[in-house]
Amino acid sequence: MIVCIAVVGHQNNPLYLQSFTEADDALKLHHIVHCSLDVIDERVNNPKKTGSTLNETYLGLLYPTENYKVYGYLTNTKVKFILVTTHLDVRDADVRNFFRRFHSAYVDAVSNPFHVPGKKITSQTFAERVSTIVKSFGLSSAV
Repeated sequence: MIVCIAVVGHQNNPLYLQSFTEADDALKLHHIVHCSLDVIDERVNNPKKTGSTLNETYLGLLYPTENYKVYGYLTNTKVKFILVTTHLDVRDADVRNFFRRFHSAYVDAVSNPFHVPGKKITSQTFAERVSTIVKSFGLSSAV
């Protein structure tokens, strides 16, 4: 189950953060997202140590915690997508597919002429589309 997704700007400014749990753990999820930014910066700035290629946007598993796994994705414009899930046995193909669909929704949201670049994404259409993508991820990974 996906518990949190985030979009973080190229200057590490939060553009969108959505939690999908009923529990009051928003602060903990914010902390997990914030900590993952350090891991992303390390992987981007030291590609030799991690073995990732320069053209790869999917950063893979950033780090596991006791209850969560955190995955990352970096766009060409240095916008970061972060996925926090409670599934401990998620397939890489499912996560890649999620990020591909999420990136498409993000592009549609920021292509809106009324969206101010670098500001938080407040589009209700984007939120609904993200919710649909998250629900389909839960179903596809349970099969």
